[in-house]
Order: sequence, then structure tokens, then C-alpha cells
Amino acid sequence: MDTANNGQFVILDVLDTEAIIQTCVSNGVGTIYHLAALLSATGEKNPELCRRVNVGGTISVLEAAKACSLRVFIPSSIAVFGPDAPKHAPQHTDLNPTTVYGETKVEGEALAMASWKEFGVDVRGIRYPGLISYKAPAGGGTTDYAVEIFHAAIQDGHYDCFVREDTRLPMMYMDDAIRATLMLMDAPSGLLGAARAGYNIDCQSFTARELADAISDQVEGFHCEFSPDVRQEYADSWPDSIDGSLAKDEWGWTPDYDLPKMVQAMLDGLSQ
Repeated sequence: MDTANNGQFVILDVLDTEAIIQTCVSNGVGTIYHLAALLSATGEKNPELCRRVNVGGTISVLEAAKACSLRVFIPSSIAVFGPDAPKHAPQHTDLNPTTVYGETKVEGEALAMASWKEFGVDVRGIRYPGLISYKAPAGGGTTDYAVEIFHAAIQDGHYDCFVREDTRLPMMYMDDAIRATLMLMDAPSGLLGAARAGYNIDCQSFTARELADAISDQVEGFHCEFSPDVRQEYADSWPDSIDGSLAKDEWGWTPDYDLPKMVQAMLDGLSQ
């Protein structure tokens, strides 16, 4: 066990189930936040690795959770939805994603629910929308434009966006995402129903143009052009917004950040 920034860490292979179990036992771990994954755009470039890490890693963590009686958070994604889903996606609908990344998240939800039903593993998950943070660089996701645009606005005054200006997607500021995760993990298990492995949650929904305009209101002279690439296809297969009413009813989720508040927080954070 090593330490860094006042915290302990161990470098592990997420596919090494025995090493995960040994680490949990020797360090008294009671909860795992399983965040190891290849994201959408990166995953499509290497589908085999995406499946191995995203599905294989989830199996390893669930096996460790079963062996050590752990509570587990396994994130899902709006990428579970396919083009046949309603544009305002409900909690329960057919999940037919067109990306490998989305397929791995559907499988992850199924594995998590099977672990809960068959072995009583206390597993929970959120279908994250696009996540926006000034503290972490873009990580290879389709919604990365909503992070890159802030850096470009401050550094260059210009951004070439890789989706159309009318592309509307569910988005969330990272502070809200962290708070939602902790709220779900703190909720009594008895309050959680059949969506426990992949809750939709209420969040923002805006177009790429609306985001660019909101930044322009704060950054004088900022200009954004739109040049869609292959990631547009992934974005087009996802919903415009999601119905998070079940998460609100079962564990009280409501977001704090709207678009203007998020833009201000991002610009303030990056300027520091």
C-alpha cells in the first residue's frame, strides 16, 4: 500500500480478481467505486480492449464484492440507449445501443442486477450523462467537446466543435455527479428498486450551440465553429434528455447546477 496526496493507493489490474480480493481483505475495504473503463470514442477504436476492460473488469469487481461482502458502485451511461429509444428517455425502455461502449454498459447493468438477485451483492449504478469538469482533462468520450470548449475559449478564443450545433445531449457538472453518486451510495438499500444498477438522473440538457453562446456571454471574442466527425454518429444515437423521476422519488435526487451556473463555475475554476 502506497500513499499520495494524503491518500493510500495500490496499483492493480482490474482483470486480476484475486489481487482485488486480497487488497480488499488486507485493507478492510467495505465499498468499491468501480470507475475503470474505456470511454465511448476510445472504445470504438479498440472494441476488443473495450469489452475486455469494461465487461471483464466489472466481472472481476463483482466477484470480489461477492467474496468480501462489499457494497459496489458500477457506473452506467446514457450510451445504453440506442436510436430507437425515445428522445426523452424513460427509465425503462429497450436498450439497443449502436456502440461497443454502450453494449458494455448494458451488459454491466445486467451483470450487476444478476449479482444482486442471485448473491445479494449490494450493487448500485447511475447512467451518467456527459460529465463536465475543470479538474480533469477530456478522457476519450463523445461528450468531451463540452469540456474541451472551455479550455479552448480561455486559451485560444476559438474552438472547432466535433458535433453539429443543434446536437442536444444530457450533461452534468462534476460536482452534481459526485453528489448524486454519494447520495445513491448512502441511500438505504430497501429504498432502491429494479433500477438500482442504472438509474437515470435529472440533469441539464443543451445543444452545442447553446453551450457556445453561454461561454461567449462570459468570454469576450470567443468564437466556435462546428465540424462534425465520426463522434456525431454516436451522439445522434443517444437521447436529447432523460427522465430522472425515479431517482428523485426513490432517493431524492435533484441537481444543483443549470447551464449558466455550470459555465461560471468552469470558467472560474480554469482561471485559477
